[in-house]
Amino acid sequence: MGPATLSIGEFARATHLSVKTLRYYHDAGLLVPVEIDPHSGYRRYGVEQIATAQVIRRLRDLGMPVHDVRAVLRAADPTVRGDLIARHLRRLEDELGRTQKAVASLRDLLEHPVGDFPVHHRHLPAAGVAAISETIATADASAWLQGALGELYATATAQGADEPGPAGGVYSGELFEGDGGLAVVYLPATLRPVGRIRCFDRPDVDLAVVTHRGPENGIDRAYGALAAYVARHTLGVDGPIHEFYPINRHHTADPTRWRTEIGWPVFATHPA
Repeated sequence: MGPATLSIGEFARATHLSVKTLRYYHDAGLLVPVEIDPHSGYRRYGVEQIATAQVIRRLRDLGMPVHDVRAVLRAADPTVRGDLIARHLRRLEDELGRTQKAVASLRDLLEHPVGDFPVHHRHLPAAGVAAISETIATADASAWLQGALGELYATATAQGADEPGPAGGVYSGELFEGDGGLAVVYLPATLRPVGRIRCFDRPDVDLAVVTHRGPENGIDRAYGALAAYVARHTLGVDGPIHEFYPINRHHTADPTRWRTEIGWPVFATHPA
């Protein structure tokens, strides 16, 4: 008497995986039937495969990608298998953290639709600065900024430069309006060119400025308040957006203490 098997329909009922899903898992190499009729193509599954199907179902319920599920099933070493599952659970925790932040931000926006963002005007004189300049994808802007700032601060330390003033950035309109554009991040310091760092002539500009406190999450509210102010006062002129980072990761690991100042180019309001 051969091993006990189930038709694909019976196996679907036993595992709560649809026939369509079982066929997909077969094609993906996750759950291959023990028998396939060469003429009809009918699939039969061994009863010992029920436990495997249950494991697959739970991993997929946790959102694990098919290729990772396959790696878990093929891992002979329990330690390797555990590491694969733990890595996915960490991803879930990260996603949960982002979701919780988004929910908190949404709740705050609904309860306080008008934020308190005082606007002040600032004249930024032309100056030579040490900068990293690159055309980047908008989706990569945050990671690129942190990498560029880290390189600038590390180089300033290595070259024995005095503690520079606040770091800043100059961002083209294409970064906001499309999929990418020119970004410049700088320190107001004189550094020897090395790596990606070059001298950059920061232009003379007048700005309307607001301050965003905390991590990047929610910075769009400060941008919105600033844009509304500029539009109401008919002050806007063409030009890139400026940002300043007086308190950032370089100064503290506590994101609640970070501060970003956003500058929108406006007509000159200072005496000629």
